[in-house]
Amino acid sequence: MRIFVLLPLLIVLGGCAKEKDNRPICPICDERATMQMHPRMPGAGIKSYYKCDNKHDFNAYGVLVDVFGEPLKKKPAVKKDKTEGNLSYSIKDEAVTITKCNSSASGELSIPVTIEGKSVTSIGNEAFRDCRNLTSITIGAGVTSIEKSAFYKCTGLTSITIPDSVTRIGERAFHSCSSLTSITIPDGVTSIGTSAFSKCTSLTSITIPDSVTSIEGNAFLGCSSLTSAEVSTGNVNFADVNGVLFNKDKTELHIYPAGKTDTNYKIPEGVTSIGVRAFYNCTSLTSITMPDGVTSIEERAFTLCSSLTSITIPDSATSIGDGAFHSCSSLTSIAIPDGITSIGSSAFSGCNNLTSITIPDSVTSIGKGTFSQCNKLKNITIPNGVTSIGERAFYKCTSLTSVTIPDSVTSIGNEAFRSCKQLTSITIGNSVTSIGDFCFASCAGLTSIAIPEGVTSIGDWAFYACSSLTSITIPEGVTSIASSTFKDCNSLTSIAIPDGITSIGNAAFYACSSLTSITIPDSVTGIGGSAFSKCTSLTSVTIGDSVTSIGNSAFGLTSLETIIIPENVNMMGDGVFLKCSNLEMVIFN
Repeated sequence: MRIFVLLPLLIVLGGCAKEKDNRPICPICDERATMQMHPRMPGAGIKSYYKCDNKHDFNAYGVLVDVFGEPLKKKPAVKKDKTEGNLSYSIKDEAVTITKCNSSASGELSIPVTIEGKSVTSIGNEAFRDCRNLTSITIGAGVTSIEKSAFYKCTGLTSITIPDSVTRIGERAFHSCSSLTSITIPDGVTSIGTSAFSKCTSLTSITIPDSVTSIEGNAFLGCSSLTSAEVSTGNVNFADVNGVLFNKDKTELHIYPAGKTDTNYKIPEGVTSIGVRAFYNCTSLTSITMPDGVTSIEERAFTLCSSLTSITIPDSATSIGDGAFHSCSSLTSIAIPDGITSIGSSAFSGCNNLTSITIPDSVTSIGKGTFSQCNKLKNITIPNGVTSIGERAFYKCTSLTSVTIPDSVTSIGNEAFRSCKQLTSITIGNSVTSIGDFCFASCAGLTSIAIPEGVTSIGDWAFYACSSLTSITIPEGVTSIASSTFKDCNSLTSIAIPDGITSIGNAAFYACSSLTSITIPDSVTGIGGSAFSKCTSLTSVTIGDSVTSIGNSAFGLTSLETIIIPENVNMMGDGVFLKCSNLEMVIFN
């Protein structure tokens, strides 16, 4: 194999040397070129070609080639769009696509039925994007598709006429048309794309014709004035009940219009699924009743229901989707039934009036950000079945005072309890093996913590700014103290570094201003930059014999008087003892 790789290289170098004074001229730019070699495919031999300084490739006959020495196929000429009035267009196979509208166009605009005697069949991607001065558009008969973002952010548009010939409304087609008050979807339309009418904040009603077979996600998301989503009776895929959109057999609730002013809503019997963002931003609702039989609450189903004070989840439910109750800021308590096995990421994030919640034994994991910023949550019981606590799970739960992590939990994710400022007590179960980055950072009320013997990994910044922490025991299984792990723990008076530790990271104990002495065991080989910098009370340090490197400012701004540097140290960074005003003697052992 080594011979196979080197041989082409030798040939190329030989070719370069041979042709140095007589290199061929590039037919494109008249620059001198150098012979190149490339293995076409394993076992298929080697082809040569020439490359000039401008990176044009050609063969000995002056024919442009690719990197395999094969002639390039002629690319078809690209035709530029034509312009008529405010509209640009392209023609392909006798059909016209509107590709662009002059952004300064204003008032009323009509899209013609034909251009150059050919039918206009499509409104292209982003064709009218940001045409904010247009107020009315009439689309000519014959157009069959309105493509992606065609009228995106036409914020002045109050009315648009869509012909019966249209069969598809693409994703984001009318996204952010904030002045559009009504729209008629013609009978020929079969699909409404993702976010097609999202953020049409003045739209009050919509009628889904018989022909529609699919409505993609978020089609009417952010339509804050929408009071009714009606469905023609002949539609075989969708139905409505009092303006609330369901699938045909009414087992899935798709859209509860955000502009409805009712304060209470009872979901009809027979519904088994609450769809993605079904009640998104329904700010008038204060209570919702779910029937027995509901099994799933999908992603962000009740996000931003800011007036919702109570909701009953039936025992039949098995899952709560990501962000399901995100920012339900008036919700004070919620009972999660025993059948729930999965609570999604950020499910209750931002429920800043939630004071209590019971997690059933059936739940096996607490996901990413599940209870983050629930800043009135005072206590929570984590059941024995939970095996992992995800990152930011309880981030900024500023009223949480105590937590018991059961033995079933094996990992605590990054930032899981970060900024839980009133957390004074935490018990970590014996099965935990890893504590993530920033896990307890800024838990200013935490005075002590016992890390179980099974822990082998403590992440960067894990106890950063735990300003009340006075003592901590690092278990024997931990092999390194990561960067800034105990930075700004300015009440920490002592810490025992076990024999298994091999490295102390950058700023590991930075500004631990109450730390008076430290013993670094023989197992440690490296001390990171600023590791003990600004430990202003530190007077005594014992450095183990295995240390070979000491980083920049490692002991800067301390009260050290004497220190012995072991003989194995072969690298010391800048300012190791920066501004150590009491230091009288450094002994190199």
